[in-house]
Amino acid sequence: MARKDRLTNRPGGPMLTHDPEHGPLVPMLLVLTVVTGVVDAVSYLELGHVFVANMTGNVVFLGFALAGAANLSATASLTALAAFLLGALAGGHLARRLPGHRGRLLTVAVGGQAALVAASTVLAAAVGHTADPVRYTLIGLLGFAMGGQNAVVRALKVPDLTTTVLTMTITALAADRTGPRRLASAVWMFAGALLGALLVLHADVPTALALALVLLLAVGALTHLAARPTPAPAWTRPR
Repeated sequence: MARKDRLTNRPGGPMLTHDPEHGPLVPMLLVLTVVTGVVDAVSYLELGHVFVANMTGNVVFLGFALAGAANLSATASLTALAAFLLGALAGGHLARRLPGHRGRLLTVAVGGQAALVAASTVLAAAVGHTADPVRYTLIGLLGFAMGGQNAVVRALKVPDLTTTVLTMTITALAADRTGPRRLASAVWMFAGALLGALLVLHADVPTALALALVLLLAVGALTHLAARPTPAPAWTRPR
C-alpha cells in the first residue's frame, strides 16, 4: 500500500501535511540537515578545508593531501574520519539502548549533540580556532557530533532524509523524478551551508556554531514535547 506521504502532490508535499507515520520527524530532520550545512561551512572554511559531516569529501581530500595537494591536511581529514566513526559508534549504541521510542531516541541524541556543539562554541569563543590543538579539538568534537547524528537518523528510518549525505538523494531525485523530501533535503542543506558561510565570513565562528546550537536545542525541545502524550503517538514506534 502506498504511503500517504507519497500520494500528496501539493506544494511542499509531506513537509506541509500531517504525516501519521513519521509525525514531526520529517521537519525535525530537515532542521538537522540545516545544522549539517552550518557545521560543514565552519569546518571547511575555518578549520583547514575539512568536512565534519561529509565523509565522502574527507576521503577524497585525504587522497589529495597524500598526493601533495596544497592547502589540504591528511591529519585533519583523518581526525574528522576517526571522530565521525566514533560518533557513529556511540549513536548506534544509543539506538540499540532506546529501540522502542523514536521520539525519545532523537531527543536524547540531539541533547548529546547539542552538548558537543556547545562545548565547541565556548572553546572557539574563548581561545579562537586557529591554533592547531584547538582546531583539531573542534574537528573532533564536531565530527563526533555529526557521526552520532548520522547513526541515529539511520536508525529512525525516515525515507529520503539522511541529513548528511546528498549524492544518492540527488541521484534518486533526478532518476525517479519524484520525492519532495529529496528536494527539500537538498534545499535545506544548501540553506544551512549558505547561512553558515555568511556567518563565518561576515561574523565569526562562534556565531555560526551558536546558530547550530540553537537549532539543535529547538529540535530536542520540540521532539520531546511532541513525544510526551500517553499512550505514545504512533510515529514514535520503530519502523
